[in-house]
Amino acid sequence: MTNGLVSLNSKIISSAEALINPLTSVLYGKGVFTTVAIYKGKPFLWEKHWRRVTRNAEFLGIDLTNSAERPMRDALDELIEANSIGDGRARITFFDESPSSVWQVDTQKKTSVLIMTGDRRPVPHDFRVQVSQSRISSFSKTAGIKSCNYLDNLLAYEETARHGFQEAIRLNERGEVTSACMANIFWIEGEKLFTPSLTTGCLPGTTREFVLENVTCEEVKAGAELVHRADAIFLTSAGLGVTRVSEFDGRRLGGENHAILQLMPKTLG
Repeated sequence: MTNGLVSLNSKIISSAEALINPLTSVLYGKGVFTTVAIYKGKPFLWEKHWRRVTRNAEFLGIDLTNSAERPMRDALDELIEANSIGDGRARITFFDESPSSVWQVDTQKKTSVLIMTGDRRPVPHDFRVQVSQSRISSFSKTAGIKSCNYLDNLLAYEETARHGFQEAIRLNERGEVTSACMANIFWIEGEKLFTPSLTTGCLPGTTREFVLENVTCEEVKAGAELVHRADAIFLTSAGLGVTRVSEFDGRRLGGENHAILQLMPKTLG
C-alpha cells in the first residue's frame, strides 16, 4: 500500500496534490527511478541507488543539476519520518520536464522529483515462478536502464500473475536468461552460485550488486535449460530482498539455508 504523503520537489504534500506536467515526461516515459528498501526507518544501500539513478539520468540526458545527493537524502528521510515508515520501501522518480523535440512545450522547467513510500512487496511462502513468453532485447538503448518506460516489465508481470505465478524469468532475443520481471535472478547448481551477466540485457540491480560483493558468484550467459537444472533459485530486489523460489515451472526447489538468504537486514516484526 502507498502511504498518504509524498515528497514533490522536496515539499511534503498529500498524494492527491502531487501534479506532474502531462505535456513532458508523461508523453514518452522519459524519466528514471529507483526503489529503495527501508529497514527500521533507514534507507538500505542508499549510495548504490543514488549512483545508479544519476548514471541512468545522465545516459538519458535528464538534468539533475538541482538535485544533489544530500538534499535528496534529506527529503527521503523527512518523508520516511512523516509517513512513520519502519519497514517498507520508497520510490524516487526523476521526471524529465524539458521541451521535447517532437512536441514543443512552453516550459522553463527541466526536472521534477517525486518520492513516495509504501509497504514491502508481499512475499508468499509458496513463491512460484515460470518462464515468461515476453522477451528482452539486449540491443535496446534502454537495456540495463531503470527508466519510467517500464510497460514491458509490467505486462510480463501481469501476464504471469494471471497464470497463478508470483514472478517470471525473462529471456533475451538469444534465449539467454536475463532477470525476472521486477527482480534479478540467482541460481545454484551443485555448489556454485550463478547470475546472468549484464551483457544479457539484465538490469544492474542494487541488491544484485550487494550479493555479488558478499557471496562468491559467477556471472554467466545461460539458457533457460541451465536454470531448469538448478538446485535452488533466488530473486533479489529492493521490494523482495532476497527471496527463495519454491517452484520453477512445476519443479520444487530447495535452498532454504543458503548463505545468500542471510545477507539482508532483519525486518521489523
